[in-house]
Amino acid sequence: MAYIFKETELPSLIDAKSARERIFFVNKELTSIDDMLAGVMHYKKDAASPLHLHKDCEHFYFIINGKATVESDDGVQPVGPGDMIFIPAEAKHRLHALEPLFYFEFQAPNRFKTVILEGTDDDLRWNRKDGKVWIQS
Repeated sequence: MAYIFKETELPSLIDAKSARERIFFVNKELTSIDDMLAGVMHYKKDAASPLHLHKDCEHFYFIINGKATVESDDGVQPVGPGDMIFIPAEAKHRLHALEPLFYFEFQAPNRFKTVILEGTDDDLRWNRKDGKVWIQS
């Protein structure tokens, strides 16, 4: 079986600050698998993820449009279209949009816990456009 998803037909998740939007193409709800999590993210200018890490999960970002910085233990580095960022499991990271940002993200496996290092529990809260709430584990 093949799955074909159209971005405009999928549920959209908006962060508690209305600055980041995520659309999953592969997750437990859509494909009934937890081997991976994949989708696209839209950040408004100056939006940022909290400094965080994922236990037991590798993480990739592929920047499609816009410029940002990635913060890790190696410091802050600029990224832009065509850049692939790899975040090893348990590595601290934060993404900050310098302008509107669009990227593809992939996480594996999708059996992980996110630990916020700077921020609040609201940084893990995502609201569905249809009014349902999805809380990242």
